[in-house]
Amino acid sequence: MFIVVNYMSNSVYQINKGINQSIEFKGLKAQYIWYLGGGVVGLMILFAILYIIGIPSIFCVGFIGISGALLVFKIYKMSNQYGEYGMMKALAKKQIPKHIKVYSRKIFAEI
Repeated sequence: MFIVVNYMSNSVYQINKGINQSIEFKGLKAQYIWYLGGGVVGLMILFAILYIIGIPSIFCVGFIGISGALLVFKIYKMSNQYGEYGMMKALAKKQIPKHIKVYSRKIFAEI
């Protein structure tokens, strides 16, 4: 006598509820993940350059450690302050002119 057990009915599947949401990793939102990654790569290159030119390694490690901590704090602050699209909106707002000067009335005369 054979007993057929259906293991599929006992399985628990996770449903992806994050559809159409921005990517987030450890509190960092959207583009700030890329900024932090680029900053870390830049710090590694800077460490290599400092080490190659002959600066003692303890100073290199200390400088890169302090710079890395400042980078992380600054990126997290920007992520919390601006959010996903806020920094792009703030930069776009700075490009809008405060005043528009028109030196002729020609534009108004055509109407």
